[in-house]
Amino acid sequence: MKRVDLTTKTNGKSLSSLPNVTPHRTEIVGSWAVTGLTAFLLLAIVAAIALGSVVIPASDVLAIVMAKFSGQEIHQIAPALVDIVWDIRVPRVILAALVGAGLALSGTIMQASVQNPLAEPFILGIASGASVGAVVAILLGYLLGAANVGVPLWAFGGAIVATLAVLMLAGMGKKISTVKLVLAGAVVSALCTALSNFIIYMAGDAEGMQSAAFWTMGSLADAKWSMLLWPILVVAGMSLYFLSQVRVLDALLLGEEMAITLGINATRKRYIYMACMALLTGVLVSQCGIIGFVGLVIPHMSRNLVGVGHKRLLPVVILGGAIFLVLADLLSRVLLPAGDLPIGILTALLGAPLFMKLLFGSSKNFGA
Repeated sequence: MKRVDLTTKTNGKSLSSLPNVTPHRTEIVGSWAVTGLTAFLLLAIVAAIALGSVVIPASDVLAIVMAKFSGQEIHQIAPALVDIVWDIRVPRVILAALVGAGLALSGTIMQASVQNPLAEPFILGIASGASVGAVVAILLGYLLGAANVGVPLWAFGGAIVATLAVLMLAGMGKKISTVKLVLAGAVVSALCTALSNFIIYMAGDAEGMQSAAFWTMGSLADAKWSMLLWPILVVAGMSLYFLSQVRVLDALLLGEEMAITLGINATRKRYIYMACMALLTGVLVSQCGIIGFVGLVIPHMSRNLVGVGHKRLLPVVILGGAIFLVLADLLSRVLLPAGDLPIGILTALLGAPLFMKLLFGSSKNFGA
């Protein structure tokens, strides 16, 4: 059997000849991008831990973190500052980085899977389904006197139900198509958003309503060390899995005909990837609520930097998403002197102009 690789032409173009995908250029840029973004992420994490209503010197931040990880006693720094750094800011910053990386990764995978530059968990309804489950859990918890009971499980269940609904709607009548997937996702997203708002509006508990309403706008204020296990496992696992799927993702991005030529069952892969995104999105949404535009903007910015090849794209997307949300969370903490601004509002305010610039400034960042 003749071997076919991803340089096979499709629509008169090959993957290596698409805009911004010159192999020599992207190899160099990709290597430098990963190194530079890793260093910038570390600097952003230190800055996010140091800055806030109480400004802590970066040297003290590093001393506290290193002492805690090595198990040493801290004598030179005030105990209050140690508690602020280790118990409040470090878990919050780590959660921000994990959520940003996970949402950016999910947007990239969905855009390749359904061949649509607008695809992401929120547009395809997965995050909205997770939000319905989480809102129900929050309000049910307040009614039972145990706030936020079972939120991760309910959010994951909502994400799974929304994913199944999207796949069923997209597959009705005949073979599933990428256009029908996006349209079905828009329908499910609208229904889930309306249902979440209806549940919040009809709830009789004022405190539960306020908590659920704030949660639907996204917040990392409740981050704790105990919340990090599942996000770490799921984001790390999904990152490793999709880094092993780069050739399949490249083929899906080039079209279903190319995937078939390479012996890839595009429909089966699409189902697997959607299930993975339901798991990833459900876990992340259950921890921080609705945070939009990360999965939409970061993949496009990354493609402008290193091209559409997923071998170089995925590491840049993961790092870029983590940086974006760490800095957005820092801004959400320092912009308002009275308290935190919901991070979902801030990401929308930052993401919408960036996406408009990408959309109207260049039509080549999706390989079109």
